[in-house]
Amino acid sequence: MSGSKSSNHADAGHEEPVLMTTHDVAGLESDRPNVGLGRFKLFLLFLVCAAPVVASYLTYYVIKPDLTRSYGTLITPPKEMPDIRGVDLQGQARDLRALRDQWLLLSVGPSACDAACEHRLYLQRQIRESMGPEKERIDWVWLRTDADAVRPELVPGLAGAQVLSVSAEAVGQWLSPDANHELMDHLYLVDPMGMWMMRFPADVDPKKLRKDLNKVLMASRFWDQEGRQP
Repeated sequence: MSGSKSSNHADAGHEEPVLMTTHDVAGLESDRPNVGLGRFKLFLLFLVCAAPVVASYLTYYVIKPDLTRSYGTLITPPKEMPDIRGVDLQGQARDLRALRDQWLLLSVGPSACDAACEHRLYLQRQIRESMGPEKERIDWVWLRTDADAVRPELVPGLAGAQVLSVSAEAVGQWLSPDANHELMDHLYLVDPMGMWMMRFPADVDPKKLRKDLNKVLMASRFWDQEGRQP
């Protein structure tokens, strides 16, 4: 009897150690979240989402398929749009860089705008309109190189255009003409990041220009968004 009481007292005063087998420990380890696997899955998801953008960017800026046989002259390396302040047709001050986020088909010239200038403006408008749904990714731009008034008869035809009066000197530091030509003789193509990347010949062939424009729009489709972002 006494031995039984002594044994019970010892049991009540001391907790026996908890013994865990290797199997029990392995089971607990398996219940922990696999952080490494989760990160790997997240990385794979990122690759899947980013692949079209990366592929399109490489296609347009690195590989340049077919653009090596383009009608227009590729500008290598492309030249970044400068920080130029201009004035629009309503007399409001605007930053040239505000025109980014769209493809820009651009011409340059004085406000007087002779017959050749009028023809270029007409081509810009018609080429954009001929692009169908893709035209929403393109703006046509006239950079006026003086502060003179635009002839009233020109104004209706400029509806939908981006028109800015800017410093001729500043524009001349960004864009440049072909040999034996002036800045106003060409149409220029600027990408949505504000990089001047192509110059078209004087006396431009609109069908060939449109073909080049189709190529760059197709190559940039995955990373270029339709419409200028607010």
